[in-house]
Amino acid sequence: MAPSLSLVLLIVLLSSPAIYAGHDYRDALRKSIMFFEGQRSGKLPPDQRLRWRRDSALRDGSSAGVDLSGGYYDAGDNVKFGFPMAFTTTMLSWSIIDFGRTMGPELKNAVKAVKWGTDYLLKATAIPGVVFVQVGDAYSDHNCWERPEDMDTLRTVYKIDRAHPGSDVAGETAAALAASSIVFRRRDPAYSRRLLDRATRVFAFANRYRGAYSNSLYHAVCPFYCDFNGYQDELLWGAAWLHKASRKRAYREFIVKNEVVLRAGDTINEFGWDNKHAGINVLISKEVLMGKAEYFESFKQNADGFICSILPGVSHPQVQYSRGGLLVKTGGSNMQHVTSLSFLLLAYSNYLSHAKKVVPCGELTASPSLLRQVAKRQVDYILGDNPLGMSYMVGYGRRFPRRIHHRGSSVPSVSAHPARIGCKEGSRYFLSPNPNPNLLVGAVVGGPNVTDAFPDSRPYFVQSEPTTYINAPLVGLLGYFSTHSSWR
Repeated sequence: MAPSLSLVLLIVLLSSPAIYAGHDYRDALRKSIMFFEGQRSGKLPPDQRLRWRRDSALRDGSSAGVDLSGGYYDAGDNVKFGFPMAFTTTMLSWSIIDFGRTMGPELKNAVKAVKWGTDYLLKATAIPGVVFVQVGDAYSDHNCWERPEDMDTLRTVYKIDRAHPGSDVAGETAAALAASSIVFRRRDPAYSRRLLDRATRVFAFANRYRGAYSNSLYHAVCPFYCDFNGYQDELLWGAAWLHKASRKRAYREFIVKNEVVLRAGDTINEFGWDNKHAGINVLISKEVLMGKAEYFESFKQNADGFICSILPGVSHPQVQYSRGGLLVKTGGSNMQHVTSLSFLLLAYSNYLSHAKKVVPCGELTASPSLLRQVAKRQVDYILGDNPLGMSYMVGYGRRFPRRIHHRGSSVPSVSAHPARIGCKEGSRYFLSPNPNPNLLVGAVVGGPNVTDAFPDSRPYFVQSEPTTYINAPLVGLLGYFSTHSSWR
């Protein structure tokens, strides 16, 4: 008799030299959402909880005659990159759609985090046929180490339009607007309709004027958020969310018609700000598993293949696990892969549970409870069950990163140092061995790689820099585990 996949994976998971100390997932959830308040740009609201931050970039967009204040700084710098910001908003929305019921009192803060993103995206898409996709010259910004409140770097505005297309960033923006319209459907129906109407318009623009934004704006967006994967997946992703939000047949027909043309089956175990393939397949598969959409069966087959390709103990060239049990993929900032792929494992496990299904992996099978177990193991690694005994979330646990690669966190706050700190004056704080003076509570850093090692040092930005798109899917994971802490 062939061994069950559950048994094989249980041995792999339990053999990792972890601590299994038990975690306060509710506290981690609260902090993971609070992080987004530290990334806010624009005029801060009275209920701002991270008080060391102040208003910043209030004149963004003025050079182009538009108001682009607000939104999020993506990571440890002061640029507003539209592509990852839109993905962050999509994943925050998906987290609420699937796991909001278990977030308890933190749900209201999660909704506020979505709205901070959507208010900005509505500004960025206010002109028909135009999407403003970036504010700030990344080279100018990265040449300085200064807090956003003192920012004097170039706030250049970059846009896509009919002559300079960007179906990737426009498709992701449409997905974010559509997904968030579901979040606000009952909370604020008028705002929800506005989001969905805008999503429809932006998707039509993305589809009609096809092209990658990194071709149109190469010198502005590359190598920072260059589209390495092509725009095809974002068109399917946008259509999938519009179909979910609107239930219009046109989007279903678009997905079926373009499945092969837009390469739905490519790189099935990739998911992040640049590559939506695994997310597309999991999202669409829910309808198949609910018995509502047999015409999407091939997406479920892709989703099953994705599950089989990332489970520990199952050999796949693109995925490996560290000795400590961390999921590892090639490329920088590994925690972005950990949180996004774990989110998909958890979401798919719920869809399978409702349908009373399992995933066939050759001669083996993977149950919904096993997928949840694997996802929870990754969350626990982030929170401190790892060889270093370190939480990779700032402010959670007794030991966490103190020298994260983040300008606002590492430079003295305005309240502590009211005088301006200029572009190069901040370099001494970047190079300092001292801990950051301002705690960016809830920030999850890029984290260790396959060696489980972590340098708590600002110059090692791949490992020590937090991003909004690491935290966004983690909000959903923590929302679930804060109520369902059992491995079963």
